[in-house]
This record gives sequence, structure tokens and C-alpha cells, in this order.
Amino acid sequence: MTEDLTLSADRALSPAIVRLKTRAQFLAAAKGASLGRGAVVVQMLHRQDGARHLGEGFTATKKIGNAVARNRAKRRLREAARALLPLHGVPGRDYVFIARMGAGERPWARLLDDVGTALIGLASGRDEPRPPRRPKGAPRRPAKQSASRLPPAEPSASDG
Repeated sequence: MTEDLTLSADRALSPAIVRLKTRAQFLAAAKGASLGRGAVVVQMLHRQDGARHLGEGFTATKKIGNAVARNRAKRRLREAARALLPLHGVPGRDYVFIARMGAGERPWARLLDDVGTALIGLASGRDEPRPPRRPKGAPRRPAKQSASRLPPAEPSASDG
């Protein structure tokens, strides 16, 4: 009986979880921080709207396989998120779970570990946006000058 009370008390304290449904919500989350672990990539966006609910969305690309394989991977990610997001999710954030290759066949314990470590890593302060990527065709940063590339030092008056 005591276990039931603590479980219900924990659920009462956890924020509401809302499903992300529109493309705009997924694209916005893609601009936030992301962390890949094993069979999942988790993207997190800190919403600035003041709402305390958690947003969750799930996706799998066609690289995963046919529709059956993609749906299986997303179902497994939904279950993992249902178990771990209330524990490790930060209120006021949207999370998008992206299935990687093998998410549908990965052992359940390893999938839970992948999702859990990604959520913990994002919650630990890695929610700063990643630096912008270099556009295709843009020049790379010049290499740092090493000591061997510097011109030789000029002789001083005491040398000679």
C-alpha cells in the first residue's frame, strides 16, 4: 500500500507530458541541443513560453527500414520515454526522440540505457545550442601557426 502512495505522489509531482504534433514543433526542437546515444538521438529545446509541461515527439527515417520497422522503433522509444521522461526530463523543454538503426531490435535494457543517458546528459547543462555548422562550400578555419612556421628570430646584439 505504501508503494502505491509513493508512486502516485511521484506522478502527481511530475509535470504533464504533451505530444509534439506539428512539423514546426519538430523543426524548432532540431535547433536546440541534441545528444546521441546508441540507438537514439534526443533533441531538446528550451521553450521560452513559461509553460512547465514536457513536450515529446518521436520520429524514424526511412533509413531504419520499411513502415513496420519504423513503427516498431517508434513504439519502443515511446515506451522508453514514458518510463524515463518524467524522471529525467526538465520542465519547460520539448524532447524529440529520433530512432537510429537497430532501435527496433536493440535489447530493451540497452535501449532504456541509451534513452536515460541521453536525457541525463541533456539535463546536466548541455542545453546550450550547438555552434552553427559550416555551410557547404564555405572555407574552413585557417590552421593555427605552429612554432616551426614562424620566421626565425632576429639575432640580438649580444649574439655576435
